[in-house]
Amino acid sequence: MRRLLIAAGGGGDAITAALLHTALYGADSPALVLTYAWERLVVDPVPGPRGAGDFTGLDAVAPGVDLITAGTAPLAPAGSLLPRLAAGLRPRLGLLDPHGGTLGLARQIAAAAAWCRAGRVDLVDVGGDIVARGDEPTLRSPLGDALALAACAAAALPTTVYVAGPGLDNEIPLPLLLPRLGAPALGLESRHTDGVLPLFDWHPSEASALLVAAARGARGVCGTRDAPAPLTLDDTARHVHRLTLEQALDLNPLARRLAGCGGLAGAEAASEAVCGFSEIARERARAAALPADVPRPREPADAAALTARFADWERRTAAQGLTHVTSRRIAEELELSPPEALALFGALRRDPARPPAAPLWRLLAD
Repeated sequence: MRRLLIAAGGGGDAITAALLHTALYGADSPALVLTYAWERLVVDPVPGPRGAGDFTGLDAVAPGVDLITAGTAPLAPAGSLLPRLAAGLRPRLGLLDPHGGTLGLARQIAAAAAWCRAGRVDLVDVGGDIVARGDEPTLRSPLGDALALAACAAAALPTTVYVAGPGLDNEIPLPLLLPRLGAPALGLESRHTDGVLPLFDWHPSEASALLVAAARGARGVCGTRDAPAPLTLDDTARHVHRLTLEQALDLNPLARRLAGCGGLAGAEAASEAVCGFSEIARERARAAALPADVPRPREPADAAALTARFADWERRTAAQGLTHVTSRRIAEELELSPPEALALFGALRRDPARPPAAPLWRLLAD
């Protein structure tokens, strides 16, 4: 193994890292992708990132290098999609544990590079919040990316920063973001997406789904669940921008502030100082507001009822000017249980009148 990639923000960034690895080096080139176990509350109801002690079945291949496998499992009440993702991705997955702050992450990165025999690191972000200044009003989740960036600097390994799908996470407006990134280094193509496309049958990442759709030629106005406003899919959405580590650090005040940080509490304090908020504190507040009672399972709606509900929703949503939507938006706005979502999406795929647009859904306007 010679390639080491880091999914800067966790979540869907691991999928994007695998996609970019295919585009840069080929699908058959061995690689390790390091990622956080830091997922939205619908997946993991415990706020903040998980550490190595929150899992069973990690494969400790070297001191400080814990691989996630299909047999890895989170300890309740935590949840994680990473074991299922490890089963579906060609690169191997390794856990980034940020509880030791920047310095702890740097030790993990250095250990992983030694185990891989990798002479350099590719740091991958989908959307662009890795170059956030901290004062953008739409910024929501800068800490994981800034920690990864600061840790790569502390690890003192040659590092290239890649931003794929600028603006697709809707955290930095494109007019602010694109001048920071410069000219694109490459454009992703449909052939690069084959290895990750099946993951979106179950994985809720919207930014990575948009990136894959753009690479496969989808163009139009897309509605997501995470974004406050629709996103336009044009040729820009499939671009990948390359920065040096120094360029990215110069653009990210939070990453510079995190230099020498030895714990997650200190990282939260740095985020409060630079950005005015801590996303972990926001997660704690949202988790505290969740209802204590778990809703009782209900009988799934029959196929005809599901199709009728979707048709009515589709008419109303297309009337807003949207041409595409994500699976997550459909499932959450229609309040579908997993079996109902599976049944509805299967029926939509079998509909000969519906043009294919995977991993998005194209809306049919009246």
